[in-house]
Amino acid sequence: MIALAISAIVVALLALSPFFFDAYGVGVIVGLLGYATLASAWAMFSGPTRYVSLATVAFFGVGAYTVAVLSEVLAWPLVLICAALVGAGLALVVGLSTLRVAGIYFVIFSFGLAELIRQLITWYEVNLTGTLGRYIFLPIEPQHVLWQLLALAVVTLLLAALIERSRLGLALKAIGDDEVVAQHAGINLARAKLTLFVLSATIITLVGAIQAPRWVYIEPAIVFNPQVSFLTVIMALLGGANRRWGPILGAVPLFLLFEWLGANFPNHFSIILGLLFIIIVFALPDGVLAAIEKIRRKEARA
Repeated sequence: MIALAISAIVVALLALSPFFFDAYGVGVIVGLLGYATLASAWAMFSGPTRYVSLATVAFFGVGAYTVAVLSEVLAWPLVLICAALVGAGLALVVGLSTLRVAGIYFVIFSFGLAELIRQLITWYEVNLTGTLGRYIFLPIEPQHVLWQLLALAVVTLLLAALIERSRLGLALKAIGDDEVVAQHAGINLARAKLTLFVLSATIITLVGAIQAPRWVYIEPAIVFNPQVSFLTVIMALLGGANRRWGPILGAVPLFLLFEWLGANFPNHFSIILGLLFIIIVFALPDGVLAAIEKIRRKEARA
């Protein structure tokens, strides 16, 4: 109950933040909510299954481009519904063809998928529409983006909690521990992995769609930036991809750190990002929350 009350207070404060912060402050909170939701959605699938996906930016960019294409012909709620359907459809096709592979092969494919989609959209824009990017003119203010992302973040956390306590969550944990044993136990591996992969990808697509009006002008280099995928993975791993609050715990400090680094060391940002990735993987392979739990268990035994 205490955790629920604290969560409600935090959500209320974030919802009221546009009335107390200037445009820059609201923009920072929007970015923070976006990455917190991305990390939570990524961990929803990759946490229990241990399938490291670098395709986050593929669905993120597809969501943004769906808004760019449909925003002038459909109402905003219908645009978001279409974006969710497009993301789910793409995830279904990708999942049916790739979730039977694992390990480094899945990592390579997921990274290649994002690059393939970026190149296809670039080719389409240059050769068929005669442009490189698109403009988005919607009467959506930064505070509206913030409230929509906040609602999506809350829904994501609720879904993660429900899945964790469901039979699907137990099946995914078994798959993450040992797929062979899980299969012999009667778990339908393909269906379990596909269900959560589609759900995770749909949420990621909606994050890209909701944030699209912020840019006004988008092009493949902006919305298909590989940095989105790597930042999402680092944030989830830092906090702990197997913990409900782990991705958010990793997203908050890292996003603020990356904001500061991007402003003060723009030419060295990629180098620092790579070093942080290596340090987190070697020093905190299971995340901060898991490390804290180990320390507490040692103190209890002592």
